Amino acid sequence: MEGASLDILWGLGMGLGGAGLAHVLGFDRDRSYYPTLMIVIASIYILFAVMAFPPSALWPEVLAAVAFIVLAIAGHRWSLWLVVLALLGHGVFDMVHPHIIANAGVPPWYPAFCSAADLVLSLVLAALILRGRLSARQTQSAATTS
Repeated sequence: MEGASLDILWGLGMGLGGAGLAHVLGFDRDRSYYPTLMIVIASIYILFAVMAFPPSALWPEVLAAVAFIVLAIAGHRWSLWLVVLALLGHGVFDMVHPHIIANAGVPPWYPAFCSAADLVLSLVLAALILRGRLSARQTQSAATTS
């Protein structure tokens, strides 16, 4: 199997494994789990930019991450469907990332890997919402305590 195919398979495996473990441990019963995961995922390209020398891609990566972080926060506050959209959007961002941001710190395998993992996570979150395991919107009592 070629490199990109393996990167995608590892991403699919990590996405499924991470979602499965979150389910077994009960993490995904909390509405904040997937928004928090999206914030972490969005921050990884910033880490790669800081690791590169010189860190010339830092500000473009920060700007891109802020967009996904804002969407994750809005999704937690109003509708988890926004987090599904953020995860899907980040998967697309991963595919175009090498063409729009020159970040020397990004390993060559990472965009395909992350794109596949993002796709799986977005599908799992959508399934949790559609099956009624997670409410897309905050309940009234949760909204008043936050």
